Amino acid sequence: MATETQTQRQEAGTKAAATRQRTAAKRSASRTKASATRTRTAARGTARAARTTAADASRTANRRVDAATSGLEALVRRAERTMVLIPVGAALEARDAAVNAVRTYTRPHTAWQELNRFERRGERALKRR
Repeated sequence: MATETQTQRQEAGTKAAATRQRTAAKRSASRTKASATRTRTAARGTARAARTTAADASRTANRRVDAATSGLEALVRRAERTMVLIPVGAALEARDAAVNAVRTYTRPHTAWQELNRFERRGERALKRR
């Protein structure tokens, strides 16, 4: 299995957190509705029950906003990875490969070693045939 990068782990964690928050918000919403129904039908409510129901509804709305924000953060991380981090990493890898190739062939000693290595490799390949 391929190793996950830190960005991928963060993205997965943020996505999971958003799912948990959405689930909690749904659960809270159904409890709030049930509480409101009980409050209405029971005694047409005391002031305390009404305040509790209002506080629950407010908390539920805040949870939904938090869940939406977490989902958006995960989307932003995925976009950042796709549009910025991967292309920059690939460009740096290509640059490093070019620098190493130039470094190898601009020094006489290392160029000679590299050519000898190619010669030995070619010899071995021809012997295998």
